[in-house]
Amino acid sequence: MENKVIIITGASSGIGKALSIECDRLGAKLSLAARNENKLNQLNAQLKGSDHLFIRTDVKNEKECENLIRNTVEKFGCIDVMINNAGISMRALFSEVDLNVLHQLMDTNFWGTVYCSKFALPYLLQSHGSLVGVSSVAGYKGLPGRTGYSASKFAMNGFLEVVRIENIKNGLNVLTVCPGFTSSNIRNVALAKDGSAQGETPLEESNLMSAEHVAVEIVRAINKRKDRLTLTTMGKTTVLLNKFFPKFMDKMVYNHMAKEPNSPFK
Repeated sequence: MENKVIIITGASSGIGKALSIECDRLGAKLSLAARNENKLNQLNAQLKGSDHLFIRTDVKNEKECENLIRNTVEKFGCIDVMINNAGISMRALFSEVDLNVLHQLMDTNFWGTVYCSKFALPYLLQSHGSLVGVSSVAGYKGLPGRTGYSASKFAMNGFLEVVRIENIKNGLNVLTVCPGFTSSNIRNVALAKDGSAQGETPLEESNLMSAEHVAVEIVRAINKRKDRLTLTTMGKTTVLLNKFFPKFMDKMVYNHMAKEPNSPFK
């Protein structure tokens, strides 16, 4: 990763922050994007490299995504890796959720990936680089209470798969990452049925895979030019069993998610 130009969205917290620190440690040139400018400034103070770019970016906004790519190329001259990590979650029954919540999930998780990938693609083709999407096991198996999240991740997985196939002869690597449950801030800021922040996590974060571990695995997969990466034993088992026993897994996933504190579908 040394001297590689890497863009990371959602860089101010969770997996994005861990990726930023790991890639900085390995000597990469970083273009880091997030909505929260104060958190970007705090991240800047934690990084060793001095030649990084920090750009306030809301990936729901097409023009801001275009600006992120343009400023990165103006500063560094190329793009080697585009990591689409920005994302939000939600928890509510579909029968109760405000449709605006689903729009926000699709706009951030799916359209944010599409926008950044579209504008970065010409430069990634020039460098024979890597396009990365941090998706979820929820993009392979629908999670009850997470209609918008699962829908956006299913769409993201399909989008990345098509881009991979279309460029199979063009030297572009496309990596879809499905971390499984990871300790991060995403559940604290997940949207409730009315669009307000959930404010607390329903999971025991200390029992989950750390964002730092996920970051190391993602960097390793990029270096090996893998096309798919599914993490955690539960995540791998869920994806595998769902291929052969989908109805059984429907019940298993329901029972597992129903055990969450304050589950909306007990």
